[in-house]
Amino acid sequence: MLQALPIQPLEEGFSVCLLASFEGVSLEAPYCFLARTPREYSLVCPTRLAPPGALKREDGWRGLYVAGELDFSLVGILAGLSQALSRRGISLFAVSTYQTDYLFVQQRDWDNALQTLAEAGCALLAPEPAVHHNNHP
Repeated sequence: MLQALPIQPLEEGFSVCLLASFEGVSLEAPYCFLARTPREYSLVCPTRLAPPGALKREDGWRGLYVAGELDFSLVGILAGLSQALSRRGISLFAVSTYQTDYLFVQQRDWDNALQTLAEAGCALLAPEPAVHHNNHP
């Protein structure tokens, strides 16, 4: 299932934040993931863009994603990636978008996670450099 699945590592570090609101969060910044429930406002973003007023914040995450668009009819991609990592004791934080799945692992597990995915048959691509837009640091 994971044979030749293209995995794109992201070069920069990420933070997972609990916020009081999304006020001041830029929707123009690349790789920012928002979630709102009746109990929380959550944000996953590059650490350099993490809001200073976060209620809670956990830094030290690294990200990667399945390169290319995943069809909704595909079954088990995220489960396969998760199982491969869990067998090595690597926890993850997953975010799914319309087109693909993103996985975040702690920096301390980064090298082991990449090696594990390669051994599981994934095709690791060269790391994607940090993306900066004109009005973002």
